[in-house]
Amino acid sequence: MGQLYTKDGRPLQVSGSDVYSRSGKHVGQIRGDTVFGTDGRYAGTIVGDRVVYRSTDSARMGRPSAGAGHAGSGLANAAGSAVWGEEPDFPD
Repeated sequence: MGQLYTKDGRPLQVSGSDVYSRSGKHVGQIRGDTVFGTDGRYAGTIVGDRVVYRSTDSARMGRPSAGAGHAGSGLANAAGSAVWGEEPDFPD
């Protein structure tokens, strides 16, 4: 899995299990079909190539993670998606 997008189409970079914003900020870690933020809290569910926030999944907890910075990306936004859920709260 090398490329993910948020529900609204903002690109996210994936390196191993780490997820980075377009600017290269570490925003979380993938475990199964779930992205947990750096504080270990639920940040989103992976549906296809999209990460969406679903309140029904928000009780999930992971462990905190610290990732080094990552090079920024010049990837353009993708079209928004009609998948069920909200836009996750990731920095751009």
